[in-house]
Amino acid sequence: MTSLHVLATGPLVTIQDRGRLGLAHLGVARAGALDTPAAALANRLVGNDGDAAVLEVVLGGLEVRVDAGCWIAVTGAGHPHASAEWLPAGVTFRVDAPSTGVCGYVAVAGGIAVPPVLGSRSTDTLAWVGPPRVEPGAVLPVGRAGGRPRPLDTPRPPRRGPLRVRVGPRADWFAGDALGRLCAAPYVVAADSNRIGLRLDGPPIPRKRDGELPSEGMVLGAVQVPPDGVPIVFLADHPPTGGYPVLAVVDEDDLWQCAQLRPGEEVRFSRVRSPAGSTG
Repeated sequence: MTSLHVLATGPLVTIQDRGRLGLAHLGVARAGALDTPAAALANRLVGNDGDAAVLEVVLGGLEVRVDAGCWIAVTGAGHPHASAEWLPAGVTFRVDAPSTGVCGYVAVAGGIAVPPVLGSRSTDTLAWVGPPRVEPGAVLPVGRAGGRPRPLDTPRPPRRGPLRVRVGPRADWFAGDALGRLCAAPYVVAADSNRIGLRLDGPPIPRKRDGELPSEGMVLGAVQVPPDGVPIVFLADHPPTGGYPVLAVVDEDDLWQCAQLRPGEEVRFSRVRSPAGSTG
């Protein structure tokens, strides 16, 4: 069996797949790759199916040595064009710090074959369910390659724009046209953003209701507003429940952008009207 020998890591390297779907009612977070299109592209390039586990690399710094020849691909931050590469046995491979974006994805033909936990190989950085974070000295097993690598694939169009949002279930907790206020103001990514949530700096959203909201289920992309009024966008490792009101929910197709926004970069929101007959 092929293995990856980890020689160095940057700020954070984790193992991720599509996540633990359908377990939120049991209090288990979804986890999974933050930039799902980039992770899916990396898997396609090396011939993996969409469920294969990849390495999510924050701001580069990963260095690995392969003990047997394998196909490998890197997508995401700093990789606008992607292709699979053959690595001979004994070669050392490095993911440099990207010039733009945050999260890069490394796929190996056969996938990272650590034991699954609750049906997924994803690392949940809130509850630390799943494999531990990847550290220097780790030896990661690689599964048997099943498909043919693609010499070239087409990355997604480079859409970087406002995060499209729909009205959330607790918009009535806020004064006036709170969603309009959210979409009118620029926000800035805060330094304490992580896989749990995209934290922002900017104009607060005032409430019209006092008191506490009983904890209720949270969804991926929920725009929750804590007591200071500055919104947080919940990402892959968000808690299954929360007690602050949700003003809006980010469109699933735009969530990948949150994975590539750096502290200090501007974030804007854009309202999307719900289809006729929808309660969203």
